[in-house]
Amino acid sequence: QVQLVESGGGLVQAGGSLRLSCAASGPTSHIYAMAWFRQAPGKERHMVAAINWPGDRNYYADSVKGRFTISRDNANDALDLQMNSLKPEDTAVYYCAADRENEVSRLRTSYAYWGQGTQVTVSS
Repeated sequence: QVQLVESGGGLVQAGGSLRLSCAASGPTSHIYAMAWFRQAPGKERHMVAAINWPGDRNYYADSVKGRFTISRDNANDALDLQMNSLKPEDTAVYYCAADRENEVSRLRTSYAYWGQGTQVTVSS
């Protein structure tokens, strides 16, 4: 079973930066498309950014375009999310997701594997 573990969350002031990382283990040859989702309290989980394998195509939610960058290190089975110019509305639990299909999708149901999440809090 593929396992995903996120790291890098924390508390940051508005305008600051954070870099999230996701480490994959297990049968990682099963992993193709990967993505970051986020879920704020009382709200649904939404896709933030997604990337295909080998990493030449990506997709961003409108709310983070120009501020966030998704990247992957295929040799080390890792996924990163560089978050700049953070805003209080970016506060959420951020989840790493992956799937056996190589479709860059914003749909939660398109991803079979999920991490436990990491909290990102942006203070104003």
